Amino acid sequence: MITKEIKSIGIFCGSALGKNPAYAERAKLLGKLLADEKIHLVYGAGNVGIMGVLADAVLDNGGTVTGVITKNLVDVELAHDRITETIITDTLSERKSIIEGISDAFIALPGGYGTMDEFFEMLTLNQLSIIKKPIGLLNTLGFFNPLIAMSEHYVNEGFVRPEHKNIFVIDENETNLLHKLRTSDLVETAKWLENFKTEKF
Repeated sequence: MITKEIKSIGIFCGSALGKNPAYAERAKLLGKLLADEKIHLVYGAGNVGIMGVLADAVLDNGGTVTGVITKNLVDVELAHDRITETIITDTLSERKSIIEGISDAFIALPGGYGTMDEFFEMLTLNQLSIIKKPIGLLNTLGFFNPLIAMSEHYVNEGFVRPEHKNIFVIDENETNLLHKLRTSDLVETAKWLENFKTEKF
């Protein structure tokens, strides 16, 4: 088993806290784990919701944080003023590109449309072999169970190849999830891309 070195993780999560306090509590535990493991946090720079809880937990435990945010969201998401570095972009596409470029792996926490947009972009980049960086879902209270079921539905209906159902890892515990990210075996997609015109699912 090969263990990947992960120095920075891009994390996608909500600018709201959600209805259940467990979402924020799990984000705090993840933030402490990142700081303890000396893993640099890369995220959307917000000071509110799960985003703010996560960043505060990393900083309060001696960790470092880079936030990437668009100009128009600086006031909406209340850009965090304590983080180690803030990068301001013009567009969401640029924001995601920078997060992708400076992260060794990615985790999605509970969130809304923006969180899912970021997660699926990194997932697709891996699927197409544009990047090879592990992706995980921190499945607090089964939050992502509908997404996992949808992934299986894509495979069953012939829109996603069976091997690509497993290009992200899942766990409800942050320590276990980090271990899975470090030891995940990313699907080699180059072969299916080369043979795409002739192969069937």
